[in-house]
Amino acid sequence: MSNKTEQNDLMEKIVSLCKRRGFVFPSSEIYGGLANTWDFGPMGVLLKNNFKELWWKIFVQEREDMVGLESSIIMNPRVWEASGHVSEFADMLIDCKKCKNRFRADHLVEDATGIDIEGKSPEEAAKVIEKNKVKCPACGKIDWTKARNFNLLFKTYIGAIEDEKAIAYLRGETAQGMFVDFKEILNSSRQKIPFGIAQVGKSFRNEVTPGNFIFRTREFEIAELEYFMSPKADWRKIFDSWLKVMQRLANEIGLNEKDIHFHDIPKEKRAHYSKKTVDVEYNYPFGQSELWGLAYRTDYDLKKHQEYSGKDLSYTDPKTNEKYIPHVVEPSMGVERSLLAILCAAYTEEKIEKETRIVMKFPKNLAPIKIAVFPLLKNKPELVEKAHDIFDSLKLSYVCEFDDNGNIGKRYRRQDEIGTPYCVTVDFDSVKDDAVTVRNRDTMEQKRVKIAGLEAFFSKNFGK
Repeated sequence: MSNKTEQNDLMEKIVSLCKRRGFVFPSSEIYGGLANTWDFGPMGVLLKNNFKELWWKIFVQEREDMVGLESSIIMNPRVWEASGHVSEFADMLIDCKKCKNRFRADHLVEDATGIDIEGKSPEEAAKVIEKNKVKCPACGKIDWTKARNFNLLFKTYIGAIEDEKAIAYLRGETAQGMFVDFKEILNSSRQKIPFGIAQVGKSFRNEVTPGNFIFRTREFEIAELEYFMSPKADWRKIFDSWLKVMQRLANEIGLNEKDIHFHDIPKEKRAHYSKKTVDVEYNYPFGQSELWGLAYRTDYDLKKHQEYSGKDLSYTDPKTNEKYIPHVVEPSMGVERSLLAILCAAYTEEKIEKETRIVMKFPKNLAPIKIAVFPLLKNKPELVEKAHDIFDSLKLSYVCEFDDNGNIGKRYRRQDEIGTPYCVTVDFDSVKDDAVTVRNRDTMEQKRVKIAGLEAFFSKNFGK
């Protein structure tokens, strides 16, 4: 079996497990779904929340120079004019005249020839396509429309009349909320530069070719921050320090170091606001691709918003009385892409005698369910009652699940597949000795623990 086939097989297994075990479902499936839209089920919501809480802890809670924000999804449209998104935020499209299929021109060319045309003009792209006689992947013909740029912002309308004056946009990134609220936060939080503003929230991009499960979608969450600093600050030192924090996050969510790559983006491929960008890339089953990004945005955004709004967005240093527009370093992390990497890293198949055990080896702090509690048999009231008592005591400190459905082996396998670190089984001996069997997900080792000692046992093993 080729490596590509194995990787495709792995992706199919992960997608199947996500649906079967309640991590991710196709959205509005009873109506035939909507291409590349996904809902996060009971396990997916818990996993997603655990990731966001860890991100917030590392990037905000543990620092004295960070504050939070939750800005609006629909903002004044002038925000997106000032930021450059209305004029610059675009993908290049091209259509096959024969079969009417539409493609991103850069993806089409790279898949067919290996040539990277990202950052090139539509005219330059057309020349490459013509010279290399690029065929339509759908029908095999060579009959293309002109390449043209397509803006990725989702348009909407405010009010009852849908005309040009009512146009608004769903935000294409969370960053702009942090820039337009910069002065308000500065005045209300009493922070001094250098300091940062962090936000986790929904963003929307009308992607032409979404795909690869939850890797590229039109609706997604971003966890990012803007770190404001003096123009005279050593931005490279600050940039590198945030890169180290991102490396720490990768380690804490269980990503293997060999699967992480750092790509310094060349000037012609960087966003219009960036002086330096490093993409943190991951070895997904479909190939190495962007996981997170770190950009030095200079003072581009605040200057633009000051220009378009007419409001003073400068900062006055309280010690030197120097007045300036702050510069910004931005670590940005897509939540769904992070979850996909976590799922890929955790997915494990182990041969156990004549069967294959599938287990999601999430780091304990990310696991959706921390402890599952079982009565050995559901038709024995004394076991069920004792198991419920244990569940009720543990659920105050941990996300727990009570499960009495099916034989014990099947219950273990289900908990393996949702990544539960520990299973507690109440058996007939428990009635006599007030002890239970605790099973470790990763080693499958089972040990007897006194019920009175469970709190201390889990506190030690979860590092609380």
